[in-house]
Amino acid sequence: MVCADELGPVIPRTFPPAPGWSPDGHRIKNELDYSRGPEKTWVYGALRVRDGHEVTMTATSRNSAFYQQFLQLVEDANPVGDIYVITDNLSSHNSMSTRTWLEEHPRIQHVFIPVGACWLNLQEGWWRIFRKTALAGRSFGDRNHITHATEVATAQLNVRARPWIWGRPAPPTRRLRRRYVYFL
Repeated sequence: MVCADELGPVIPRTFPPAPGWSPDGHRIKNELDYSRGPEKTWVYGALRVRDGHEVTMTATSRNSAFYQQFLQLVEDANPVGDIYVITDNLSSHNSMSTRTWLEEHPRIQHVFIPVGACWLNLQEGWWRIFRKTALAGRSFGDRNHITHATEVATAQLNVRARPWIWGRPAPPTRRLRRRYVYFL
């Protein structure tokens, strides 16, 4: 079972990154632009829940052709057994060409999450960690820099991967400061 989703668009900046410190000694902070433009890059990701291993791929758009390439990467990364892909109901996931491609690859089966319930997809939690590792506070010159940052961050996160469990641990039991004992 893998949870799949897309992140983006991630836009490279048109100027080179600024130096880390300003002349007056203050730290320069650059936020990543999340907006649409001609140089946008999408990051596809699939989280294998049983061991926390991630497969990522960058693409220039979010369409059926790139989604099928991504599914091929997922299939190559999981050589044995059936693959259940938990994903949202995006048009590229449910298009005629994708359904035809899935018929030729019977090991892969789609399971769509309900509309408005993206929090059910464990990939969303991995994206939060990925943004901190690969994107936060960085500025990219072009699409290749985003691809490189994605590959490096995915490799680093896969080294320390652990199984993912949906939900939270139970809260600790509350300890009372004083216990009153009443005698009759």
